[in-house]
Amino acid sequence: MSRLSTVLLACLLPLTVSAAPVTYVMDPLHSFPNFSVNHLGMSTIHGRFDKMTGTITLDQAAKTGSLEAKIASASISTGDAKRADGTRARDEHLRSADFFNSAEFPDVVFKSTKFNFKGDEVESVDGTLTMLGVSKPVKLNVTSFKCAPHPFSKKPMCGADAQTSFKRTDWGMKFGVPGIADDVKLNLNIEAYPQ
Repeated sequence: MSRLSTVLLACLLPLTVSAAPVTYVMDPLHSFPNFSVNHLGMSTIHGRFDKMTGTITLDQAAKTGSLEAKIASASISTGDAKRADGTRARDEHLRSADFFNSAEFPDVVFKSTKFNFKGDEVESVDGTLTMLGVSKPVKLNVTSFKCAPHPFSKKPMCGADAQTSFKRTDWGMKFGVPGIADDVKLNLNIEAYPQ
């Protein structure tokens, strides 16, 4: 009987270990926050932030998790970083007090309050977006979330794509409205590895 118990325990042990919460650290080279906003009612301007750090903690058995992402607002890039004629480039303007005020508020932070599952899949993440010193609730809609071994290194990893929309004036970013649209679409593309 004791031998049977030992075999059963050995079989159950990996399941117990895998059911524990695991914390993943974002890979800054493959985690990509990007956004789009309408310009003058004519076209859509796309931009990105080159620096994002953060963690994801996931307990797949309990269907719980947490996410914290910190975006360096000064790392914004929209394809207009420096102008040959010396006039202020769009990226410089976006770092100014008219928009992100990066000198006073260097970070844009999303911190989750709840992971929402549909079956075994993460469907959305409720949380708080803090920008310009203002914190407001935001829901990230998860279009893809997968944990599996890296196809080359075979190390465990998780990847996710999530998106949300919000009105920037709710955070006090009012410059240029309505010519530069109030509605902003934000995408978070994330790859992360166990810490």
